[in-house]
Amino acid sequence: MLRFVLRRLLQMVGVVIVLSFLLFVWLRSLPGGTVSAILGERATPQTRAALTKALGLDQPIWVQYGSYAKRLLSGDFGVSTGVLPGTDALDIFLTRFPATLELSILAILLAVSAAIPLGYLAARRRATWFDNTSILVSLVGVAVPVFFLAFLLKYYFAIEHNWLPVSGRQSSGVDATRVTGFFVLDGIITQEWDAAWDAFKHLILPAIALATIPFAVIFRITRASVLDVMEEDFVRTARSKGLTQRVIRGRHILRNALLPVVTIIGLQVGGLFAGAVLTETVFNFGGVGETLATAFTLRDYSVLQVIILAAAITYVIVNLLVDIAYAIIDPRIRTR
Repeated sequence: MLRFVLRRLLQMVGVVIVLSFLLFVWLRSLPGGTVSAILGERATPQTRAALTKALGLDQPIWVQYGSYAKRLLSGDFGVSTGVLPGTDALDIFLTRFPATLELSILAILLAVSAAIPLGYLAARRRATWFDNTSILVSLVGVAVPVFFLAFLLKYYFAIEHNWLPVSGRQSSGVDATRVTGFFVLDGIITQEWDAAWDAFKHLILPAIALATIPFAVIFRITRASVLDVMEEDFVRTARSKGLTQRVIRGRHILRNALLPVVTIIGLQVGGLFAGAVLTETVFNFGGVGETLATAFTLRDYSVLQVIILAAAITYVIVNLLVDIAYAIIDPRIRTR
């Protein structure tokens, strides 16, 4: 098992290096460029040439990337030019990342806790009203855009009925102590239960909106996987041996059906960043997704580099965890 994990870790490092280079080249190919973003309307041919030389942008791309990699290794991720001018780009990310992580955790928990049981039950009740209704709900989850569903939830539950907060992470009148940056966790740690409950209420609507696509995908994969496993020979053999339905469903059907489900969960976790951009913007959530949209608008390349690179690293780490989980469920994977 240890050799398997080490092999995956080495592969992860290589992937991150390649991704960082591709990201570096892509950002410098965008219209406008860093110089235009910094100088704005004050740009003249002379100032542009001077700043281009000062930033080393007149050097070959591999020389620029080498300098960039050295700065990254020393902890220098650049300074924001648009989101919060003059602020370290890494500090902006670290300040706003807990909001997105908190939202993503709740969203994936909602998606998984609903999709796997429903997918399993839909497969067991194939072609019944329950199965057909579940499939219809999952299709709606895939077809309805996240931002549109977010607006609907916001209008009905927050504006029309005032059951849940409209936007933000916490009400302005709540006196909360900040410890970790995770508002719900902070309220639990400090035993400020009103602050924890208020922060949780702010999470509900954006988390539901963000969870819809992962729920739909995980549900459909779970249903299809369970149906495939139920037709396998080893399941029929288990029934012929007289094993109880509980043992057959838990040990033989569900465990084997979870193999592709675990993989798709990892992919959906990595894809939550894309949905977070729209969801956080609608609810003014103040996380990394909203910051990414702002950085694109203001052409803040330092912040863009940090956020996109962090998203890529998160995606790679999640896939590493998925590989480990896969190896635990199916020991044959470790030898491949």
